[in-house]
Amino acid sequence: MEMQQNEFDRLLFFEHARKTAESSYHKNPLDTDNLTRWGGALLELSAFQSMEESKKMTEDAISKLEEALTIDPKKHDTLWCLGNAHTSHAFVTPDRDVAKIYFDKATLYFQLAVDEEPGNELYLKSLEVTSKAPELHMQIHKHGLGQQAAAGGGPSTSSNVKGPNKKKNNDLKYDIFGWVILAVGIVAWIGFAKSQVPPPPPR
Repeated sequence: MEMQQNEFDRLLFFEHARKTAESSYHKNPLDTDNLTRWGGALLELSAFQSMEESKKMTEDAISKLEEALTIDPKKHDTLWCLGNAHTSHAFVTPDRDVAKIYFDKATLYFQLAVDEEPGNELYLKSLEVTSKAPELHMQIHKHGLGQQAAAGGGPSTSSNVKGPNKKKNNDLKYDIFGWVILAVGIVAWIGFAKSQVPPPPPR
């Protein structure tokens, strides 16, 4: 499957963000904004990997975000990003019971983010949608989408899902991953853009 130009651009952008965050970490390991950007970039990049690589990259993202929370436990954007990371990890986990553990963690972190910033629509929506996530997980894995991705073939190589059902299942998969990845991408991009703002001119 060929990568679309906009996907390739996203891949380059978040790879650059990851490298910049890694470099910045060596200068200041206590910068929670940088750790959050790093975790967000890893989470975005995980969408371009095989199932196993995606899991490893998501776990690395979780590690960076948890590190940021050890420094500032009430950092709402990090809490929210960690909720997304746990949601992503749950969707690439075929075992329903194990996935439920990640969905529960996601719900906890989304709730903590809402507690810190109650008026944030994105946090509220994430909390609302995560309650439906276990059902969506079951549908995805029932239709074999998880196994197809694990085999590296992606949805287009399915032999047991045909015609309209295949399109419906693909749409469902992209709806789920889309909202998670888009939202994380926006937060990571804003954070990255803020970190690149030149200092004000001297007076």
